[in-house]
Amino acid sequence: MNKQRRLCAALALALLAAPLALHAAEPVKIGFLVKQAEEPWFQDEWRFAEQAAKDKGFTLVKIGIPNGEKMMAAIDNLAAQKAAGFVICAPDVKLGVAVNRAAKRHNLKVMSVDDQLVDGAGKPIADIPHMGISGYEIGKQVGQALAAEAKARGWKLDEVGALRVAFDQLPTARDRTTGAVDALKAAGLPAGNVVDAPQAKTDTESAFNAANIAFTKNARFKHWVAFGLNDEAALGAVRAAEGRGIKHDAMLAVGIGGSQTALNEFTKPTPTAFFGTVLISPKRHGYETVVAVYEWATQGKAPPPLTLTSGVLMTRQNLVEIRRQMGL
Repeated sequence: MNKQRRLCAALALALLAAPLALHAAEPVKIGFLVKQAEEPWFQDEWRFAEQAAKDKGFTLVKIGIPNGEKMMAAIDNLAAQKAAGFVICAPDVKLGVAVNRAAKRHNLKVMSVDDQLVDGAGKPIADIPHMGISGYEIGKQVGQALAAEAKARGWKLDEVGALRVAFDQLPTARDRTTGAVDALKAAGLPAGNVVDAPQAKTDTESAFNAANIAFTKNARFKHWVAFGLNDEAALGAVRAAEGRGIKHDAMLAVGIGGSQTALNEFTKPTPTAFFGTVLISPKRHGYETVVAVYEWATQGKAPPPLTLTSGVLMTRQNLVEIRRQMGL
């Protein structure tokens, strides 16, 4: 009888341990939440994050979060899936406090990417590590590239209008365009030649609409240079200029991102006014952030509080070599 009891007890323990062993064998889940999943930049980030998940042996959960409500639901969803943490590019940086509270409530590690989360006073949230871009320095690269090419073409800067496709509610966008304006002014562009074109969203259509209005109101310039938050802003300005009969040899635009949007423009048989793009690395932003959260959750190794990446000017002439160097 004792032998039978011992056998039953052993069997019960084995049955109890089975689901625990199965749970232990489940791969760690890490979320990657982005505000505009349809944009090429975020698609590239996800692609490199998926490569990281494959290399390191965890599961990546990709979720688009176009607004605050969907963002909070996504964090709850990750918690329900028993995720260990997540990387986030929020639809509004001022949602930082809400993100932090939700992460702490669910015991999730969180790291921001691209746009740094801030508190109610607009200050970065110290306990959320961030990987971003020095927006001002990237913007300066844009302005310097525009000024150098304008001078190479023999343009007089006092005859050049600088179209700033603006999305000032996003600090990253404001930093980038401020850097570009400062670089152009340093090169000799008169301050009064800067024309603001506020866009409603950060896509090509909104940039087109904003630029079209600006061109209508400022017909006095012989040449134009254009820039904004991303490649879509620069391309929207180019399309608007084309619609108003401004030839590609009378305009220059430099984007930011090195997205598929830029590549499509570079591969057209006839060059357009889209001169270049400052390529920032979606590989670092996608691969390194998600690995950092994974190692933080599984090894207790916290990421650096702030990591800023840089960019490189990519044009029709050097795009193959630059993309090879960036691992694209």
